[in-house]
Amino acid sequence: MKLVTLPLELSIYQVADLKMVDLTQQPLFIGVTDEETSIVSATDKVPTDTIEREDGWKGFKIEGVLDFSLVGILAKISSLLADAGISIFAISTYNTDYILIKANKYDAAVTTLQEAGYTVA
Repeated sequence: MKLVTLPLELSIYQVADLKMVDLTQQPLFIGVTDEETSIVSATDKVPTDTIEREDGWKGFKIEGVLDFSLVGILAKISSLLADAGISIFAISTYNTDYILIKANKYDAAVTTLQEAGYTVA
């Protein structure tokens, strides 16, 4: 399986109002619940007024469109990384999954996944 590196440094943050966020940027992941509005986007696109903010993330996506009947893809990757002591922030879209890793653990994550037979490009 091939994982494609995302070329930008990413941030995870919360905002009080989505009007503060440039909704045309890519990548952009938004989660809205009754308790919070959380965003993942390029660090250089984070609005100045956030409720909470954590910078220093890198990520990759699983290449290709994943059929909903597929089982265990994200679980396998997260288990390999957990066994190596690397935490993740996972995002799923209709087509595929994205895995975010703190930048200081990213090289170790790539090595772990490559040793398990994944291609990271």
